[in-house]
Amino acid sequence: METAIGIFDSRERAEQAVKDLIEHQIPEQSIVFLTRSESEAMSFGKDLGTYAGGFLGGAVGTTAGCVGAALALIPGFGQVFALGVGGAALLGYLGSKAGASIAKGLADDPNVPKPASETHEHAPHFLEVLKSGRSLVLVQTEFHDVAAAATSVLNRLGIGAAPAGGDASAQSSSRQADGVTVVDLRGRIAFGEGNTRLRETIAGLTAAGINKVVFNMAAVNFLDSSGIGELVRGHMALRKAGGALKLANLGKPVNDLLQATALNKVFEIFADETSAVKSFSKGTGSAAD
Repeated sequence: METAIGIFDSRERAEQAVKDLIEHQIPEQSIVFLTRSESEAMSFGKDLGTYAGGFLGGAVGTTAGCVGAALALIPGFGQVFALGVGGAALLGYLGSKAGASIAKGLADDPNVPKPASETHEHAPHFLEVLKSGRSLVLVQTEFHDVAAAATSVLNRLGIGAAPAGGDASAQSSSRQADGVTVVDLRGRIAFGEGNTRLRETIAGLTAAGINKVVFNMAAVNFLDSSGIGELVRGHMALRKAGGALKLANLGKPVNDLLQATALNKVFEIFADETSAVKSFSKGTGSAAD
């Protein structure tokens, strides 16, 4: 399953991204738009209603008056709106995991299309991005050409990918430091070779029973929407295995990107490898600014 995550700080650009995704023949059931803003959800639904009826057709109406939007009230967080065929089921999952509310039961409704199981696993981390006032457009697909088209759209319209520079090839190597596996990443974490190599690296570690991992990203010179999706996937895979993924030595462009997209709230990020490794023995760590 390929995952691409676009993060937006304006409704207009998020709406344009969904329009462009549909124009590039990305299946509507693969696309979900998430926001905390009721007015944004209402405007988004209204503007897309005539343009992309199929995109909204599988969602449900809510008592908040957002036609084509699903709503969940997450205890301790507040409201979250989702538009898209898989949006209702995604919020049904979020609601049931967090205490349920308006969206309770949607995850089990046979009439509501289901998003991929990996979307369920990623869902709690989307809340951290939404807290910052950003919105998300998520695309998941099993088809390489569809993922390539989606990544191109989200790279162009989402909060920018870290600029390229230096080595274009994706490389990785692993070593041990005080019982923690450090993976040295180099080159581009992007759709194609980069995100595939990252996925294979995580799969190899978990298959070997390794679950305490630091990514040394000093030599990473590019990160795109597909790369972001793969980092989130790796983070979830290691948590599922009872461990954690921590990031260290981020270059300024990549660090700025994670700050701008609020993904610094999802990952533990450290200024250096030593601090990241030590944080495993402490159980907690101080993330880098």
